[in-house]
Amino acid sequence: MWHPGAPPARERVLTDDELGVFWHATDQLAPPLAAVFKLLLLSGCRLNEVAGMQHSELAGEVWTIPGSRTKNHRAHTLVLPPLACAIIAAAPRVESAAGYIFTTNGKRPISGWSKAKAQLDDHMAARTPWRIHDLRRSCASGMQKLGVRVEVIERALNHLSGSYMGVAGIYQRDPMLEETTAAFARWAAHVEGIVTRRPANITPLRRQR
Repeated sequence: MWHPGAPPARERVLTDDELGVFWHATDQLAPPLAAVFKLLLLSGCRLNEVAGMQHSELAGEVWTIPGSRTKNHRAHTLVLPPLACAIIAAAPRVESAAGYIFTTNGKRPISGWSKAKAQLDDHMAARTPWRIHDLRRSCASGMQKLGVRVEVIERALNHLSGSYMGVAGIYQRDPMLEETTAAFARWAAHVEGIVTRRPANITPLRRQR
């Protein structure tokens, strides 16, 4: 029987100008929502991973997402840049027995993303439609433009396809923590430069041939 097949992969990434508008537009949302949206861009993580962040997952600037909360069921450790740490520290605190950082009732992670996205679109007045998941792609694309190697980007986003699919994914277990830490720092500096409209002090890396 004929079936339509999988839809084509999305390629939408936000431009630097759009990222600046996006960042400032999030400030018009309720504080927990704004924090999650900004962290989505800075970390390249998925929505449920950021929204469900728990105090037990944080050790200073190190954030370890357990495999039970990741799409590929592999634990993901990333060192958050200072900008991301400041956003987390500034988030309003609600007593939560489960330890959720972004919550309004203490019982479950913050939700209502369709409504929040609609509000954000109104504040952005974006001409080209975009989805929340496009922030993850924008993070990856932005890192690549800054000269970060593809395999480092894939590690930074806990991605198992591409360089780490098949046999390589089984035997290549190096988390590349030093490289991904540098990549997140460079990306955060770039985003901060866009937001403040001051050129970031970043020297693009040479692409290895």
